[in-house]
Amino acid sequence: MFKLIKYLKNSIFPVILIVGLLVLQAACDLSLPDYTSKIVNIGIQQGGVENAATKIIRKSKFDNLKLFMNEEDKKLINDNYILLDKKELSSEEYEKYLKDYPKLENEALYKLNTKDKDLVAKISNVMGKPMLMASGIEGKEGQKIKAGIIKSLPKGAKLPENTDTMTILKSMPEKQFNGIKGKMDEKISKMPDSIITQGAVSYVRSEYKAIGIDTDSMQTKYILTSGALMLAVSLLSMVATVIVGYIGARVAASLGRDLRGKVFAKVVGFSNAELDKFSTASLITRSTNDIQQIQMLMVMILRIVFYAPILAIGGIIKVLNTQTSMAWIIAVAVMAILSLVVVLFGVAMPRFKALQKLVDKVNLVTREILTGMLVIRAFGTQKHEEKRFDKANTDLTKTNLFVNRVMVIMMPMMMFIMNAVAILIVWNGAHKINDGTMQVGDMMAFIQYTMQIIMAFLLLTMISIMLPRATVAAARVDEVLTTDLSIKDPNVAKEFNKDMKGFVEFKNVSFKYPDAEGYVLEDISFTAKPGETTAFIGSTGCGKSTLINLIPRFFDVTNGKVMIDGVDVREVNQHDLRRKIGYVPQKGVLFSGNIESNIKYGNSEASIEDVKKAAEIAQATEFISSKPEGFSTDISQGGSNVSGGQKQRLSIARAIAKNPDIYIFDDSFSALDFKTDAALRKALKEGTANSTVLIVAQRISTILNADQIIVLDEGKIVGHGTHNELLENCEVYQQIALSQLSKEELSHE
Repeated sequence: MFKLIKYLKNSIFPVILIVGLLVLQAACDLSLPDYTSKIVNIGIQQGGVENAATKIIRKSKFDNLKLFMNEEDKKLINDNYILLDKKELSSEEYEKYLKDYPKLENEALYKLNTKDKDLVAKISNVMGKPMLMASGIEGKEGQKIKAGIIKSLPKGAKLPENTDTMTILKSMPEKQFNGIKGKMDEKISKMPDSIITQGAVSYVRSEYKAIGIDTDSMQTKYILTSGALMLAVSLLSMVATVIVGYIGARVAASLGRDLRGKVFAKVVGFSNAELDKFSTASLITRSTNDIQQIQMLMVMILRIVFYAPILAIGGIIKVLNTQTSMAWIIAVAVMAILSLVVVLFGVAMPRFKALQKLVDKVNLVTREILTGMLVIRAFGTQKHEEKRFDKANTDLTKTNLFVNRVMVIMMPMMMFIMNAVAILIVWNGAHKINDGTMQVGDMMAFIQYTMQIIMAFLLLTMISIMLPRATVAAARVDEVLTTDLSIKDPNVAKEFNKDMKGFVEFKNVSFKYPDAEGYVLEDISFTAKPGETTAFIGSTGCGKSTLINLIPRFFDVTNGKVMIDGVDVREVNQHDLRRKIGYVPQKGVLFSGNIESNIKYGNSEASIEDVKKAAEIAQATEFISSKPEGFSTDISQGGSNVSGGQKQRLSIARAIAKNPDIYIFDDSFSALDFKTDAALRKALKEGTANSTVLIVAQRISTILNADQIIVLDEGKIVGHGTHNELLENCEVYQQIALSQLSKEELSHE
């Protein structure tokens, strides 16, 4: 899979943009639990009061708090609170503050004069315990302290009526006051931080009410503001998700397009040796299904594989910052998930690797059956082919079912783990909430963070379902792309000799197929000249087609040289070489389009007159004119809507319209009747008078008038001359001739 990453070099910027957007999305998603926690802890439980650093406080209460602070803490709050006194405020300032704080009319207030979050947090820590102490003294604890003080008074001494405990403490000797303060501080120090915070916040909230602030409105405003921020963050996350999906789909589609293009370009450059290595069905599967698998995986990688680690790492950092002492639960959950994945994939992985080969098999069988349908019907073997297809289809179905069943088991197990973890968090969190060491919102946030972390691992697991199959597909595509071509253009190409045009020369040519032991052709030497027809004949399998396939470099010679216009064909560009050749294969091949487009296939600039002339020479005019649309008649894929003879004639017309220097006819007249064959050869002789014509034939009648006939037997030249010369001195040719024509016919010819 990593070998294909190099094909993403044109998409580096979009990939970087995707990573940036995924970081933004993860940051948004990870901030939502924090907002939930604040809404529960601050908005609901604390009435919208964030901390003990009260924004406004009465002067009397401010002075009371300072009683329980050391000198350093007093200095901190004195430096960060300003006094609002109607005697010292201007009329405009007084009216402004009075509107917000009605209590200012009766008493001076102290206002927090900083927005620095770190400083506010420090002030909150300083004011938390004094607020709790002051709250206690003003409540039942104060009554106890007051009762104790009254008991300790000398006999007959009385306190003034309605004297509050705080006033008594202020008038006490410092040593005695410090003793009471120390006992309260010792008791408060044993309390959890959350209890101290809750007590301090309650004090702040009651102070706000006393000053005239609408605390209910403040609570509602905090909840609505936090909710609006959550909505904005969610929308931002959604936008990032949509953009990532869009860009990811484009990048994956571009990768698929590039891979298909490169595979096609590579396959087009394959020689017969490479085409024999990969079956046609396999190449089609690799160009379509395999690349589709890679494309789908790429979308998932860009959308999920990049996102999951960011989410997991961010979630772990957030969990550690919650200070809930429950991080071990996440470790348990992750280990459970990984154990499940390892077990399931240990079972399913071997089947994953077999899937693509089974798809190949189904494609191969399907293609063979559809291509050979007429033969299958002719021999009545439909039931046999149905069984063959059913076996391939059943094998693929069984493997797919097995893999899918294993994966189906995974999802319920994952959900069970997630729900079990949630229950475990609630169980532990409930005890911590009861002990006062955790708030409800913190537990809710911890559950959400944990679910996000587990979800990240779950997403990676879901990707791993696709990964084995896509990895196999990537390896198969890479195998095509990295296949070394046996037929290559030279680094420095030569040009053909302009003084020669159409000269073909074989010099001691021998050839054997790759990995074969014996030679197909041995020591072949001959020269074919312009204006002459050179024919090749011999028994089936003697190497005739192989010999002419060496000319356009469908194969390269093993020994010797194939020369065209005085230059070795291996020393020129393949395009330049094949531009000089008009090739008609044994099996006529037509392309979807119409008759005109097929004839102009080798020469797109040919005029309609050239097309008609080529069709006339190829003896195709008669059947073309019988069609209602003439040269515009549609041709189906592979030429399935025309007969074999018509297909051959159109293939010959295509070669003629190219007007090449060299014509190669590889048994291209086999589907023609004798009359059409004779007429075509006569017209061809006139139409190709200045070109070199090479004909492979099975029928003696086709090559009787050839300028030279080369007789092959078991890959060797056993006869070379004209028809009459070979009848006299070549036994193999005599046998072929007598097998097709009588002695009288031969003598007449």
